[in-house]
Amino acid sequence: MLQIKSINTYYGDSHILQGVDLHIPVGKAVGLLGRNGMGKTTLIRTLMGYVPTASGQVDWHRRNVTGSTPERMARLGIGYVPEGRGIFPNLSVRENLIMSARPGVNGRQDWTYDRVLSTFPRLKERLEHGGQQLSGGEQQMVAIGRALMTNPELMILDEATEGLAPLIVQEIWRVIGEIRRTGISTLIVDRNYKAVLNNTDSAVVMEKGRIVMAGESSELAHSSDALKRFLGV
Repeated sequence: MLQIKSINTYYGDSHILQGVDLHIPVGKAVGLLGRNGMGKTTLIRTLMGYVPTASGQVDWHRRNVTGSTPERMARLGIGYVPEGRGIFPNLSVRENLIMSARPGVNGRQDWTYDRVLSTFPRLKERLEHGGQQLSGGEQQMVAIGRALMTNPELMILDEATEGLAPLIVQEIWRVIGEIRRTGISTLIVDRNYKAVLNNTDSAVVMEKGRIVMAGESSELAHSSDALKRFLGV
């Protein structure tokens, strides 16, 4: 579905991504692991078109989409839940959700307004609340629900559980599991590497802008010494 080939990205004179390769198959979940500042979010923002590539290529369903705008990447079928959530504070929960609703590129409408509300029952009680009135966990639910209402083929979740209470974290992982079961591919960034490996098919580890480990999640889960070295856990 998505293939990143030898991507190099700079911020000024700083070489952030250094020949990064990543492959996300159709219907599979991939974890993206690494300490803070290792290039994970830059990689996501590069493939989404927010950060220009210096060299390399991004393919979507075997088509070269390198340099596409974020708007085009979204319309191709990628739902992005950014770090920090990015919901509209002056819109209600209802408005935040409805404004993004559309069929998927293949015409599917699996994720409707009603289905999102049934997935996140808490949001039913907050429909008229403004985004700025919500707790961090509720904002995250809105951000995930908003992305789902685009009926994406790929969901990217960047630190979806960061700073949330344990019960909310558990709820977010439950929803991620439900997303996987519907056949949507997922790319998951999260500091809890054990949870990532338990909820993905494969994973890669980044260190200073490079992929230093890659493999099936079940195998990486047993590479404790290497994970401690690269993740600092």
